[in-house]
Amino acid sequence: MPGSLGLYDFSTSGKSQFFPKKKVSRDDEMPYTPSGFFCDRLIRERERRDGEGSLNKPLRFNGQDFNSLRQECLQRKSLFEDDSFPATVESLGFKELGHKSNKVKNIVWKRPKEICENPQFIVGGASRTDICQGDLGDCWLLAAIACLTLNEKLLYRVVPQEQSFSEGYGGIFHFQFWRYGDWVDVVIDDRIPTFNNQLVFTKSAERNEFWSALLEKAYAKLHGSYEALKGGNTTEAMEDFTGGVTEFYEMKEAPKELYKIMKKALERGSLMGCSIDSLVPARFETRTVTGLVKGHAYSVTAVEECKPSQHKESKVRLVRLRNPWGQVEWNGPWSDNSKEWATLSKSEKEKLQHQSAEDGEFWMSFEDFKKNYTKIEICNLTPDALEDDKIHKWTVSVNEGRWVRGCSAGGCRNYPDTFWTNPQYRLRLLEEDDDPEDNEVGCTFVVALMQKNRRKERKMGANLFTIGFAIYEVPKEMHGNKQHMQKDFFLFNSSKARCKSYINLREVTQRFRLSPGEYVIVPSTYEPHQEGEFILRVFSEKRNTSEEIENRIEADHPVPAPASAGEESEEDQQFRTIFQEIAGDEMEITASELKNVLNRVITKHKELNTEGFSLESCRSMIALMDMDGTGRLNLQEFRHLWNKIKQWQGIFQHYNADQSGSINSYEMRNAVNDAGFRLNNQLYDIITMRYANESMNIDFDSFISCLVRLEAMFRAFQAFDQDGDGTIRLSVLEWLQLTMYA
Repeated sequence: MPGSLGLYDFSTSGKSQFFPKKKVSRDDEMPYTPSGFFCDRLIRERERRDGEGSLNKPLRFNGQDFNSLRQECLQRKSLFEDDSFPATVESLGFKELGHKSNKVKNIVWKRPKEICENPQFIVGGASRTDICQGDLGDCWLLAAIACLTLNEKLLYRVVPQEQSFSEGYGGIFHFQFWRYGDWVDVVIDDRIPTFNNQLVFTKSAERNEFWSALLEKAYAKLHGSYEALKGGNTTEAMEDFTGGVTEFYEMKEAPKELYKIMKKALERGSLMGCSIDSLVPARFETRTVTGLVKGHAYSVTAVEECKPSQHKESKVRLVRLRNPWGQVEWNGPWSDNSKEWATLSKSEKEKLQHQSAEDGEFWMSFEDFKKNYTKIEICNLTPDALEDDKIHKWTVSVNEGRWVRGCSAGGCRNYPDTFWTNPQYRLRLLEEDDDPEDNEVGCTFVVALMQKNRRKERKMGANLFTIGFAIYEVPKEMHGNKQHMQKDFFLFNSSKARCKSYINLREVTQRFRLSPGEYVIVPSTYEPHQEGEFILRVFSEKRNTSEEIENRIEADHPVPAPASAGEESEEDQQFRTIFQEIAGDEMEITASELKNVLNRVITKHKELNTEGFSLESCRSMIALMDMDGTGRLNLQEFRHLWNKIKQWQGIFQHYNADQSGSINSYEMRNAVNDAGFRLNNQLYDIITMRYANESMNIDFDSFISCLVRLEAMFRAFQAFDQDGDGTIRLSVLEWLQLTMYA
């Protein structure tokens, strides 16, 4: 259209075309309204279709482009100052590092050139000794960074090279992280918190090396503050550095082949961390007599076998670990200065890179490792790295979803009335493993359910939800049927597999082997009504697929047949009389008059327990039925409307079995379906947020308003979709005309 400001594409075909389940990264720091939220998601989906978020084309976090910002600084001959993560208390934290904390009073933000002479980004190559913990409980993060330095390819994916304090220096640096299915590029300035001219948080053993401190700052920015990094799980950072999937092993339940698993994992570039559980929370990070620290994360940096010259057994298995403090080491057998090293030849020592230094790194026997440590976490770049000698390219599918209170936050199987409303994902296992273990046939796959943004929202009181998932086998007669599985299915079918337990971790992961076929994965929080976003990943060895069960978006548009004159009921005669009384000689009524007509009739239905229709609802009804564009309804248009309302009233009454005058929001999807509308989960979520009250109930007025809006928008879409391909193109004027009058 000439002079239009822009064009919008809309589609009812394909996944997540209406409202994608992803918030725009560039607005990640901004508060948003529901309408803005869904608009942002629509924009985000378009960016993804353009390849944004891939490793080669990462998203620009907060919309900041590193190259253009650096060029601006160089042209202005000024150093970059990041307004989105300023050198203020807000960037430090919100509680222990917040405004009221004495800890932050003497902190001064300085650039490396103000801290020391000749600062360097990396000195002599990045290594695990470059990471020493400061006054922040983020050993989990630093242990993961230490693991990262063992693989240069992975390291320089996160820490882009060609950054320095000399050539092209503008006080600006950038780092890249995997974040809920996308790679994001995070820009920071190089102002770092100091106390007495010493770095407060992560530092390098080399005083003039700053890559690890700047990496920590970028990760803090990604999560909103430094304090947001306090306390965590090594696997969280491992996955954010690689996009991999993590599997846990409790030492007391570890498989017999654990040493082989660890060695194979390290050979294939997997990241590995371990820790010793502390039974008493107050004693976290307390040193034992053997030099190990409870409640503290360590990196596993090597596993090797050696042959002592005087040892009766053929070989001794050893594990090398690193304390991210850069000090405090194991003092038992095979520690730095223990007598065991005297039994090794010079070549064996060189192979193990043995050195006596208080650098936080040490060796211990594999048996002592199993006795002293509680659990081990392995982040696999490909899940098959653990169990198969052959390298396979696993297929990975990523599904994003939301639990919405009152609609799709159904809780676990303990809540059968709402469990079925959780998002559902259809998994198709098509091919069996090439060489199954123990002669078992089946398809191997790993399911990883990750909740999003809980660390970032911690300053607002958010904690991790207790999450998990169950897997159900789809009967053969239902194969290919993409409909959402209903309540009865889960009442009469038990799960085929499920996660070991619901747990309050960012991610719950488990490996399965099932026979070829179709399955439904149901991710959920343990309790219902808990609202949040998640990402469900499925890694499979062979050709298998997973996708969200999305009902086809369509409407039946039933048009009730107009009653003949001889078939008029007493009620029909009453409203005709009322209509004529209010409409007068013009025989047309306005929204205000329509309100009077409907409410005089509807008050006779005491079972609806309603205060009547609002003026806004009546305006929407006129917009739906106004065929001649007058903004009024004639008797024929009103009769069509009345027939629809009577039909919808019957549906409402069916679900209003307790005569409370409202229906539960979880039942709304069935009521909408009975009215002839097939929608997907995103749209059901929107309906709940738009029409349900604080108690997650929908009254009669809201119910009718919702169906009127659905009918009107479907009708408008179909009017524009003349070729029937499920996509329309609108100018700004056309878009506003449709949405403002609907």
